[in-house]
Order: sequence, then structure tokens, then C-alpha cells
Amino acid sequence: MFFMQKRIGKDGKPFRICKFRTMHHQSEGDTVTTADDPRITRMGHWLRHSKVDCLTELVNVFIGQMSFVGPRPDVPGYADQLKGDDRRILQLRPGITGPASIKYRDEEELLAQQTDPKAYNDNVIWPDKVKINLDYLDNWSFFGDIKLIFKTVF
Repeated sequence: MFFMQKRIGKDGKPFRICKFRTMHHQSEGDTVTTADDPRITRMGHWLRHSKVDCLTELVNVFIGQMSFVGPRPDVPGYADQLKGDDRRILQLRPGITGPASIKYRDEEELLAQQTDPKAYNDNVIWPDKVKINLDYLDNWSFFGDIKLIFKTVF
């Protein structure tokens, strides 16, 4: 029902995130999932689409590893690629939601439309998320976070 996954948090420190199991088989190396991935269970489709699968991350918020709003925590292999100024993102506590999460709310569907989903993620989506998260860092405000929470819920 649940599983723990390694993610990269504030200051580049790894932590374990609690997630609902939404796939028949999940490998640490599989970092890109499309909406039509055959490993996703029937209930998993609903959990992912409704974003209910993120509720377990409240545990990580309560123990101080995550925040309600911030960049989504990356799996190892992505955060490690941040270079130069982009590494400033690691100053932030990762969040359950954030501006990049909202923009790419339908990321799995978008990836399912691509010939090479991993290449599209690595060359288009991920660099855009880095840019969005840097903008979030540079322009952070309490009321901005409240707005992002409302956009996420509604």
C-alpha cells in the first residue's frame, strides 16, 4: 500500500518520502512515468490523477523534511545535475506543491504524447522546472505561497 522512495531535499541532503504504491512494479531507476504506463494500477491512475497520492507527504512536512509549497523533491540523478546558479534551488525545502507542479499538473499525459518521453522530460520539462523554481526562489512571498496552495486545491 505504501512505499518509501529516496529524494533529494534541502541543501542536497537525501531523505525518504512516503508514497502510496500506485504501480505493480516500481524500480528506483524508473524516473519517468507516462499516463499510459502499464505498471500503473487501476486505483493508481485515480490516485495520481487526483493527486491524492501526495497526501502521505504530509508526514514529511510534519517532520520538517518538506514544506507545503516549494520545488518538488527530485529523485537522485536529477538534483545532482544542477550546476552553478541552478544549485540555488537546493536552498529551498522541497514542497508538496509549487509553481512547476501546477504548470505540469498533467505531466504524465504530456509525456505519453511524446515519442521519447525520457528525452522530452530531460531536455524540455526538467530545464523549464529549474527555471520556474529559480523564479520562485527569487520572488518568494508568503502571499504567493497562499496563492499557489489555492491554485493547487481549486
